[in-house]
Amino acid sequence: MHKNLENSSADLQRRDSKHIWHPFSSLVPAMPVLPVVKGEGVWLYTEDGRKILDGVSSWWVNLHGHANQHIAQAIAKQAQTLEHVIFAGFTHPGAIQLAERLLPLLTGQQELLFFSDNGSTAVEVALKMSLQYWYNHQKPRYKIIALEGAYHGDTFGAMSVGERGGFNMPFEEHLFEVAFVPFPEKEKESDTINAFRKILEKEAVAAFIFEPLVQGSAGMRMYAPEVLDTLIKLAHAAGVLCIADEVMTGFGRTGELFACNYLQEAPDLVCLSKGITGGFMPLGVTACTEAVASAFRQADPAKTFYHGHSYTANPLACAAALASLDLLLAEPCKAQLQMIGGQHLLFMEKIGQHAAVKEVRSRGTILAIELKTAEGTSYHNTRRNELYQYFLDRNILLRPLGNVLYLMPPYVISREELQGVYAAVEGLLDSWAEN
Repeated sequence: MHKNLENSSADLQRRDSKHIWHPFSSLVPAMPVLPVVKGEGVWLYTEDGRKILDGVSSWWVNLHGHANQHIAQAIAKQAQTLEHVIFAGFTHPGAIQLAERLLPLLTGQQELLFFSDNGSTAVEVALKMSLQYWYNHQKPRYKIIALEGAYHGDTFGAMSVGERGGFNMPFEEHLFEVAFVPFPEKEKESDTINAFRKILEKEAVAAFIFEPLVQGSAGMRMYAPEVLDTLIKLAHAAGVLCIADEVMTGFGRTGELFACNYLQEAPDLVCLSKGITGGFMPLGVTACTEAVASAFRQADPAKTFYHGHSYTANPLACAAALASLDLLLAEPCKAQLQMIGGQHLLFMEKIGQHAAVKEVRSRGTILAIELKTAEGTSYHNTRRNELYQYFLDRNILLRPLGNVLYLMPPYVISREELQGVYAAVEGLLDSWAEN
């Protein structure tokens, strides 16, 4: 191959299509993938020289900007000391330090961290812990309660507690039975609470799992802290364990450090991933209370929690997480969270009555705009690709959830960069209303 063609955009796309299967993507793609060769701050740079603003934090993982030097240096330093060690029977300082720093930031009485490697497995761990908790107490409970519209991941347990539909239809007969209650829409919260009560009265419920205050993949649907407090209180009164899936909402996304900070009640287990390493390394954790852990503190081997991953508590990932916490807890980042949240609220007020807008909602750094379409609101809305391409043509990466546009940028985005995205959104709204 001629030297100036090797690793060109066209060549990378050709080689990619020959060998790589992308997530949530058809093998008959509607558009080619874009080869990215560099990241800096909120910007992604493609091989052919384009500069694209990452408005979705690369699937909600990036907190402090691409190629952040503080995190990169922490990983490089760790790599020269210890890259990995089996975590069964061994430990290392980074894992201990991360547990010591992270657990006090959570809203419940969580005292132990169980390490895994992504959000779905963090949820899987929480579900297995909850079911085995009752097994170990010799009072088995099998029922899980979840909210309609939930998304908790793509492993089998996580799929089971998520919304049933196109994503998991081929596997439906293999998913365990779950009691779903209606999503607590505004002014319909009593329907959710009443359905929840009825299940608690009739079923031996092991756990209640929820995405606190924001259902991400369902279209950034948001609900009030008060209704979630009521559900957790009812669950705890019935002895039910409560699992907060903070994989998306954690680490500042909702304006608070964790979405559960808005609550009066506290979960028993918390699932974390995505932003935990600032977007640098795969890492998941499940935090639990001593009350949960006590069911496993028995000499009987049958009461052991037999779960693990080869890269559990990887030292490089722990180093990245510790460095990300340094930045997240510093005053400049706190100021940025306030700035982004404030700008979102101002823009929400500006476009709220636009003819193209069905609803606009915001919490913290998350802004969601539900567009009016003849098809109604759906993840599989046929105009989704049109929306995606509209912004990509303007060098902005937004990945609509059907007809729901959302903006969830890295925290280092500037006010001017935000205004540039807002201007592009307004242009879309005006053209959308005309159509």
